[in-house]
Amino acid sequence: MPDEEVLEEGVLSPVQPAIQDPLLRELMADAPTTAPALAIPQEQAQPTTAPLEEVDCVVIGLGAGGAPLLARLAQAGLKVVALEAGPWHNPAKDFATDERAQDFLFWNDERLSAGGDPLAMGKNNSGTGVGGSTLHYTAYTPRPLPDDLHIKRDFDKGEDWPLTYDDLAPYYEEVEQFLGVSGPSPYPWGPSRPKGYALAPLPLNSAAQLMVRGAEKIGIRTSPAPNAALSARYYQEGVGWREACTNRGFCQAGCSNGAKASMDVTFIPLAVKYGADIRPNSFVTEIERNAQGLITAVVYTQNGQQHRQPCRNLFLCGGSVETPRLLLMNELALSSGQVGRNLMAHPGVQVWGTFADEVRPNKGIPGGLISQDTHRPKDADFAGGYLLQSIGVMPVTFSGQVARGRKLWGQPLRDYMRNFNHIAGINILGDCLPHTSNYLELSDELDARQLPKPRLHFTAQENEHRMNAHAEKVMRNIWEAAGATDIWAFNRYAHVIGTARMGLSGDDAVVDRDGRAFEVPNLYISDNSTFPSALSVNPALTIMALSLRTADKFLEREQHRDA
Repeated sequence: MPDEEVLEEGVLSPVQPAIQDPLLRELMADAPTTAPALAIPQEQAQPTTAPLEEVDCVVIGLGAGGAPLLARLAQAGLKVVALEAGPWHNPAKDFATDERAQDFLFWNDERLSAGGDPLAMGKNNSGTGVGGSTLHYTAYTPRPLPDDLHIKRDFDKGEDWPLTYDDLAPYYEEVEQFLGVSGPSPYPWGPSRPKGYALAPLPLNSAAQLMVRGAEKIGIRTSPAPNAALSARYYQEGVGWREACTNRGFCQAGCSNGAKASMDVTFIPLAVKYGADIRPNSFVTEIERNAQGLITAVVYTQNGQQHRQPCRNLFLCGGSVETPRLLLMNELALSSGQVGRNLMAHPGVQVWGTFADEVRPNKGIPGGLISQDTHRPKDADFAGGYLLQSIGVMPVTFSGQVARGRKLWGQPLRDYMRNFNHIAGINILGDCLPHTSNYLELSDELDARQLPKPRLHFTAQENEHRMNAHAEKVMRNIWEAAGATDIWAFNRYAHVIGTARMGLSGDDAVVDRDGRAFEVPNLYISDNSTFPSALSVNPALTIMALSLRTADKFLEREQHRDA
């Protein structure tokens, strides 16, 4: 997704967002109140648990890592409580077609970025609210290819996963079918699949069509991309019928009709249907343990009041910043020395060009097209590979990139932005290797809650530089073949990954292949912090697949224990 500015420190539960457009504000003021199209769980009665009643499981975080396993655990009849730092949102009422009004979706607490290539945070890498960052993700959901999982075996660099593609394939299929992923069947890359995508591909916007034109001329195959957004109506258990995508193009500002498969309209309603207790605006600060080192309770603040929730098991799903932050603050599962280490970020260099025909780059699904022909380029001088995707972008976001990438400001920036409707972009999503200089730590600075702010150190290494150079050349060739002028590149990194990796041994990993902490038997981690390598695809689908697998392995263990 497009790079975003590093946001200043803000509040986690902000005031109602202001509508910027005067006409839209006037129309909404005059509009009658109507019932939302979706059966939104936050408007239904929620189960409650007595303050000191022990529950089977507490889940911290309700994004792609927490929501699927929450639904699975609830379906199994367990008593589960989910603690989410952000609020519930009503898509029909809260998600305006207004880029600047949607900042409340992002994790706006200040995080400190350091290193040679400081990572943009805020809307670039995390979200807040029931649904987490899936509220503003672009829903780009390709599977990794099998060799993504063993980069060290192939290149003697990086780390291999303790899982194989075959271990994850059934869960990929389950997630794709449950969410209603739209995509091509058969898919052009990777092994054959027993079942195609749930729905036909979404229509290609102008940027994607231009990329097809240029790629064909230089011999690169392309395909409509798999996207977790509906190309037709789709029935969702716990919600009912979800409507098709309207090609509004504001996926990163929240989907207003539920067509995008964010967790708030998919797995979370399913969890609520089976009795999960959802507690929004609940910020966890402490994790309690007994003399044996087992977790016994979590302490959290909800709407200004402190609470304590006893539990038999804890699932930590806060993402690759908040998960290691909590572990470090509570001195939990640290014996491997790997908590906070192995921080990675996907190379995501973008190439933009100007076209004579109108493009309107903010319309349609942002990532409509994909090519994985560059997954392992024959002429590569680097380990791993990358995919190519067409990109859509909103105007305010793009103007920030132009200011930083081209050093334009004032009248020159205005002059360039007058061409916005004639501009199209391509970007990559590439492997990143772990490196000792890239890590997360707790800083001495305290936030508004008097907790240490996380500091992320990231410096791209030679492998990432070589990959970016290779990819930029390929993308420039595509745009030249498509007839673009004024071609320029914008360097960026997306998706913070790693910091609590999985492995085969507690000597060099935090959790095992099932997400269970080596050091703390009743602690599980389910988010992209557990990734041993970055993978050369967007992480959301794999996070969800791992979440379901972690829940299944936990339930199997519980059954054997009770037998």
